[in-house]
Amino acid sequence: MILYSIPDIRLFWSEDPRFLSQFTPGEINTFKPFSKYPACYKDVSFWLPDKVLHENDFCDLVRDAAGDFVEDVKLVDAFTHPKTNRSSQCFRINYRSMDRSLSNDEANALHAQVVSRLKSNYGVEIR
Repeated sequence: MILYSIPDIRLFWSEDPRFLSQFTPGEINTFKPFSKYPACYKDVSFWLPDKVLHENDFCDLVRDAAGDFVEDVKLVDAFTHPKTNRSSQCFRINYRSMDRSLSNDEANALHAQVVSRLKSNYGVEIR
């Protein structure tokens, strides 16, 4: 426990992939705590603007808008319309608190901030 900085012995019997994925045989990695509270996933899909919106820029915008409540951001779909040649992306954002369960209203408010900033900063059209 001390070698890996694991705070609770019960984690050794965990089958949670967030715990198991942190350790590789033969390597010593410091344990990174994760929340025991449920995730709240929200998707945002939008047509890409004329100027380039890089995936890293989107992730930075999400973290600036929602802070530590964002556990991860993943691109789940990319689409180019065959007739108009417009491109669209869909991202899944995982909102989760480390110290309490987020209500759906709280997650919706955080997501609304993300969407608002996305529209104002990059001029995207939400799908």
